[in-house]
Amino acid sequence: MTFSRFVTITALALTIAIVPRAVPAGAQVKPGDVITPDNASKVEGLVSPGNLILVRQGMKMKIVPTGHLDWPPPYKAATEQYSPQVSLTPDGELKNYVAGLPFPLVDADDPQAATKIMWNFAFRPLYTDDVDARGVEIVSHAAGSADPIEHFSIGHMGFYKYVGRTEVAPVPVDKDILNTGIAFRAGAYPILDPPELRGAGIIMQGYAIPGFEDAVWEYSSGSRKLRRLSAAGLSDSFGVSKTGAAADGGANAGSTTYASTWDPDSVFGFSAKIQDYTYRLLGERPMLASVEAANSPAQPCASDGGRSVCPENWEMRHLYVIEATAKPRSPLGGSVIIPKRIFYIDSEGWFITASDQFDIQGQLWKTIVTFNTYRDRPVPDAKVAIWPFKRIFETALVDEDVTDGFSTVIYSPGPDGHDDGWYINMGLVDKTFFTPEKMVQAGH
Repeated sequence: MTFSRFVTITALALTIAIVPRAVPAGAQVKPGDVITPDNASKVEGLVSPGNLILVRQGMKMKIVPTGHLDWPPPYKAATEQYSPQVSLTPDGELKNYVAGLPFPLVDADDPQAATKIMWNFAFRPLYTDDVDARGVEIVSHAAGSADPIEHFSIGHMGFYKYVGRTEVAPVPVDKDILNTGIAFRAGAYPILDPPELRGAGIIMQGYAIPGFEDAVWEYSSGSRKLRRLSAAGLSDSFGVSKTGAAADGGANAGSTTYASTWDPDSVFGFSAKIQDYTYRLLGERPMLASVEAANSPAQPCASDGGRSVCPENWEMRHLYVIEATAKPRSPLGGSVIIPKRIFYIDSEGWFITASDQFDIQGQLWKTIVTFNTYRDRPVPDAKVAIWPFKRIFETALVDEDVTDGFSTVIYSPGPDGHDDGWYINMGLVDKTFFTPEKMVQAGH
């Protein structure tokens, strides 16, 4: 295929992906509608089953017209340059990837379509080089309680990527990957609140080497000890609720005494290693998603006791629905806590809009909804994080245990907005930032 023909076909595919889809025949929503528990039946089938529970308990939705999310120009150029050479091996490993979207043309009849969609998610246009999210707050609420049960504040949460870079030198690849095999570094540190955890953190080092387990370290400021964790442990929650599945000896029973439903593998909807799961495409559907949120910083939802974010803009989007099943692991590697997840992935921005998570009995256990927006700065009064073009970024993520209504909301940045929040592809963090050494230094 010639380059000019590729560009033409790619442009056609992108146009097909972004044309606003008609609302399905059974849907009862239109722009201007406000969805509350009283009329939640209008969105049944237009949100995930787990997200519908959030609506029925008080998460208000404002229906707005479908918008268009343009990719950053450097990312678009990288897609045109490099995607023709990308392929998958028979076992689903990515081959010859450099930068941009790996698979701009996905055929639903392709047996590897689901895996290609997941690799597109992994290298989506949202954050390609580096991210430093500051002022992140994690707040947990129990059903029926207006006051937070737990509150965490984190100084830095983000990553540095070695491959797929499009804006900050070195591009498109940090050649150190050839020496170390490290594909990215990520972390969240230091914890600023609660006081008894101040200085603690977690760091991850992801490898591009097939079959090589990612390295994870946790630092405890109380004991001043750094310890290595199993990567499988990242599917465990950042604390537990005291009711429901946990109290009954369920999946995350006894993990910590801090109350939270959110697990590190659910950052951005899903952050586990792509190769550790098998994928099945369940379909393509017009569904509702929060893509151009009205509020950044996001605000707690008063009508459900702060267990979600509302009222926010929701619009009809064309979504891929993917079932992800954890592969069996060796006894030494441990087993994941969440064996099956169903993702709802936007076909234009390639981010997860929602995820329903299932326990080992196959029952719906938790649901995730992400709130995203599309702007040239993370907050209206940003002083440093002002980008040369609009970016898609997450303002909040809700992770609720639907068996008991215990919910954790991750605000990025926090509702008070004391910082610009998102520093995306600005070179403010390098490959030495998310390392055990820097985490320990910050925790002292």
